[in-house]
Amino acid sequence: MAEAKLFELNNGTMRVIVSNYGCTITSVFVPDKHGKLADVVLGFDTIEPYQLLSGYVQKGAAPYFGCIVGRVANRIRDGKFTLNGVEHSLPINKPPNSLHGGLGSSVQDTCGNKGYDKVIWEVAEYKQGDTPSITFKYRSHDGEEGYPGDVSFTATYTLTSKTTMRLDMEGVPENKATPISLAQHTYWNLAGHESGTVLDHTIQIWADHITPVDQYTVPTGEIVPVKGTPFDFTTANKIGSHINEVGLGYDHNYVIDCREEKSGLKHAAKLKDPASSRTLDLWTNAPGMQFYTANYVNGVVGKGGAVYGKQSAACLETQGFPNAINQPNFPSVIVQPGEKYNHSMLFEFSTE
Repeated sequence: MAEAKLFELNNGTMRVIVSNYGCTITSVFVPDKHGKLADVVLGFDTIEPYQLLSGYVQKGAAPYFGCIVGRVANRIRDGKFTLNGVEHSLPINKPPNSLHGGLGSSVQDTCGNKGYDKVIWEVAEYKQGDTPSITFKYRSHDGEEGYPGDVSFTATYTLTSKTTMRLDMEGVPENKATPISLAQHTYWNLAGHESGTVLDHTIQIWADHITPVDQYTVPTGEIVPVKGTPFDFTTANKIGSHINEVGLGYDHNYVIDCREEKSGLKHAAKLKDPASSRTLDLWTNAPGMQFYTANYVNGVVGKGGAVYGKQSAACLETQGFPNAINQPNFPSVIVQPGEKYNHSMLFEFSTE
């Protein structure tokens, strides 16, 4: 069996550490306005805490830190969907729904129900140099997690410039139509992973609408404007400005519907830490982005003994809309055999 390992991408300005276990980003080092490097993602010093090991128990262990989740990211109502007249049932790992595939982040799986964040991907290519990159591949079999059909996936991380990282995810169903919606689940804290909450970070989201949710955080099927609500980040605002008006915090899908584009990708978000001036601009071709403020992180002991608490990071998970497989008015996440699922993300770091 392949071994879980760490790999480094380093272009002399920024440094990224990734694992073939779940395609997980474990560290991203980028400079601040004085050129000082800091690791700006939550995570662990070694691979072991990310893994589902028999007998390994830690409160809130690895809540999808840094990984790629799938076959379908986010929530599917009641863990069920019907495709081509066949009902499919998924593991209920966030009762009463399915979340991110598999059995979740703290359950030992013995039935082949691991999500893609809990499997070892094969290293297909690993290149160093000025634009270092690594490509992982994984073949998901028919019935895995309850989904139909065999699908071949690749995920490539590339440092495309001194302070830019790109992720390209592809999936090709081989024999059956199937829903596919991968998401990259890194927890960002641009002040440094050990810096406490991100409530003073500012964020701008290029979205005029969200998909509101029910009590279980599943979209109701509506698409509503953000204007005049606590969800309005069409201009930059502090994350903490209105967070107390939205329950536990932000955990909502934004409809990336605004016009600014680069290289065929839409501007999704701009996250900034005012103290260090570190800024992350995110671009994507996905229709939605889950903005999540680490509301369920509670006392996780991470890198260097740092203790990660509630709202200690922001996740910017570009994706298909949650529960789209059960919502005909949402953009379809169904991919036919021979078609290709393409999902790209561009992470541009700067010190504005």
